[in-house]
Parts: sequence; C-alpha cells; structure tokens
Amino acid sequence: MDPSPLTLPGVNPARQKRSREMSEALLEAGQRLLRKRSLAALSVEDICASIGASVGAFYSRFQSKEAYFQALQHLACRRAASWLEGEGAPEALAEAPLAEICHAIAKGGVAWMRAYEGVVRAALQHAGTHPARWTPFKELGRLTLQRWQPLLLRRLRGSRRRRERAIGFAFQLLFGTLVNIVLNDPGPLSLGDADLPEHLARAMAAALDTV
Repeated sequence: MDPSPLTLPGVNPARQKRSREMSEALLEAGQRLLRKRSLAALSVEDICASIGASVGAFYSRFQSKEAYFQALQHLACRRAASWLEGEGAPEALAEAPLAEICHAIAKGGVAWMRAYEGVVRAALQHAGTHPARWTPFKELGRLTLQRWQPLLLRRLRGSRRRRERAIGFAFQLLFGTLVNIVLNDPGPLSLGDADLPEHLARAMAAALDTV
C-alpha cells in the first residue's frame, strides 16, 4: 500500500496502526472487487464482507462511498506518479534508443492499467454524469507526458512544434488504446495478453518516426 494512504481525500485520519491497516485493506478490497463488478453494483456491505469488516468500520474511515471511490482514484494516480519519480523515471533511459524508451513507456502503462483496471473502468463509465471522477486520471496523463517529453524530444528531429505534436499523438494512441480495451475489450488484443506492451511500443515508435 501507499506509505501514507490516510492522507487521501475522503479518508478520515487514523493515528493507530490497526485503523490504518483497516483503511488499507478496505481500499485494496475495492480495487480487487471492481475488476469484476461495476461501481453501482458494488455495495459498501460487499466491500466490508470481503475482508470481514463491519459497515461501521467503513464509515468511521470513509466519509461516503463516493469519497471512498475518490480515494481509490487518487491512490492509483499517486502510485503511478511515485513510479515515474522512482523505478520508472525517464532519466534512467537517458542513453537508450527510441524503441527501448517506447517499450518502457508501454510496459509501464499496461502494468498500471492491469493493476487498476476496475477503478479506471468505473471512472470511465460514470465520466458523463460525474466528470470529476475522471479528473485525477486526466491529470496523471498530463504528468506522464510531461515527464517523458524532454527525453523523447531529444530523440526526434524537426521543429519543436512538430516533435511535440508527434509525442502527444503517440501518448494519445497509448492511452486511447488502453482505455478502449478496459471499457470495451473489442479485441483482438486484451489487457492480459503478454504481447500487448510490445504492440503498443511499436505503434508509438511508428507514430514518432513520422516527424
């Protein structure tokens, strides 16, 4: 879990270790259950029953089901941002060729989407009536692009505007494909396919090669 999950929006502060661990367990339960159920079909009772917790324990930690779901989204985005600043930092590939960079980006994107598939799907399904539910993920997309763009700019030729447009489209291709898979799973590739990152990496590299 995140080292400080109780600082998430909608999560009531907890000083004791047991209370903190219960909040973490409830968040992990929701993340897991949303892979197979919609947010509307997932009740607080279901979340609690999956880990043997009481409904009272839920509401002593989360202000509402909506606040709970917001916490799930912010936790998913926070973990991705932490990865970009640590293990997945673009600076680690400062000397790598373009193809390797694209593969790292695609691999990281697929891994994150697999981990938070249900949370992302729930946010997408309610984006029309609850636009705020998609906002954290939009911000994460912008952050991801900003972190990788300097490294990619140095690999491309042409005017800065053309390079930036190509990079933006490559990420749009990545994000759009993953979102479509999570929301519709149209095939032929699904989120669990082992070769999905490689296909996405090649598509990004091809888009960047047009500059």
